[in-house]
Amino acid sequence: MWSVDITGFKRLTIQHLVFDFNGTLAIDGKLIHGMSQRLQELAKQFTLHVVTADTFGQAAAELSSLPVQLNILQGKEQATAKLKYIELLGPEKVIALGNGRNDRMMLEKAALGILVIQQEGAATVSLQAADMICHTILDASDLILNPKRLVASLRD
Repeated sequence: MWSVDITGFKRLTIQHLVFDFNGTLAIDGKLIHGMSQRLQELAKQFTLHVVTADTFGQAAAELSSLPVQLNILQGKEQATAKLKYIELLGPEKVIALGNGRNDRMMLEKAALGILVIQQEGAATVSLQAADMICHTILDASDLILNPKRLVASLRD
């Protein structure tokens, strides 16, 4: 299990990474270049989950060869559905990564919420719910792979 103690913030003991897909792992339905390798690396330490409304209908195809558990949401109340998903995992064991308005609740409830901005931008309400903000998902993934970066940013 991955663990890091961040003075003045909290001790993180993480088992799961929960990602949004469009705007986070993908742009316009296509997995961001470099993420396939990072997901493979992250899967050595975490169980990876993708919870998405799948706006472009490409998530299953884009993620088919990767070690992720895909959950495509249907209907309304997607923010609540994402929150319920991480509650089943145990939010204290989750790092959530997203950018959209429907990610706000999981970003706030997770042990660590990371918002990414990228080409799609990010919802202000989700920005306020997150613990950290990264320019790209590649940067956010590298924070997790190199946890001293998290310590440097979040310590008191």
